[in-house]
Amino acid sequence: MKKKAPFLFLLLLSAIILLAGCGTSNGSGSGDDADTFKVGLEAGYAPFNWTQNDDSNGAVKIDGTSEYAGGYDVEVAKKIADGLGKKLVIVKTEWDGLVPALTSGKIDAIIAGMSPTEERKQTIDFTDNYYKSNLVMVVKKGGKYDGATSIQDFKGAKVTAQLNTFHYSVIDQIKGVSKQTAMDNFPSMRVALESGVIDGYVSERPEAVSASNANDNFAMVEFKDGFETSEDDTAIAVGLKKDSGLKDKINEILKGISEEDRTKIMDDAIVNQPAAK
Repeated sequence: MKKKAPFLFLLLLSAIILLAGCGTSNGSGSGDDADTFKVGLEAGYAPFNWTQNDDSNGAVKIDGTSEYAGGYDVEVAKKIADGLGKKLVIVKTEWDGLVPALTSGKIDAIIAGMSPTEERKQTIDFTDNYYKSNLVMVVKKGGKYDGATSIQDFKGAKVTAQLNTFHYSVIDQIKGVSKQTAMDNFPSMRVALESGVIDGYVSERPEAVSASNANDNFAMVEFKDGFETSEDDTAIAVGLKKDSGLKDKINEILKGISEEDRTKIMDDAIVNQPAAK
């Protein structure tokens, strides 16, 4: 018995250490987790968010990768994280996976150029708006649709937009349009436009400015007779888990960002975006 007791003690001690390690391996409930603000975004929607190879222009490391995320959303996320007294962690997530990632607790917030639509509000909460934009079209420069003034000028045109966005639904307002299959992201739409697979894609003005700045073959079309949209459609807000307790705190932080600052952040993002993105 005397020989077995030390052995059993060591066995028990090992089990306690192992269980303690398991309790913190996934980050749940750990001190590190409580000190972080995990933000989900695509990192593929310049100038709101993009992926780059270094930390230039204030880009933030993307969790679990050697890449960095920059852009308007990232700068807003940094201000919110600072205001909350937490470390910002960027979690690169496909658009369709953002809401599931939020509701499952993988991320604390969506700051990804997301509009607070009534449909989304049924699943998640939104803060006050941190940006508002207009819908435009991106087309080939010098092409048939460059210089269009009405959405109806796109009758017969091959037009698309991003999957699961209101951008795609408004295409139906164009009479006789050749509505193409929705695409997963904006880089894919730019490739499709360059190759002639589509004649144009619906976007928000900042992304369209970025697209035309990054590629001399692209032009942005702003309409006199444009798409009919709601206030929520063209606004952008922070998405939060229902009753997370963060909404009021983040709204206070957003109130501290003046319109002049927001404009400057967007102007800087447009200038700083990687040319290839």
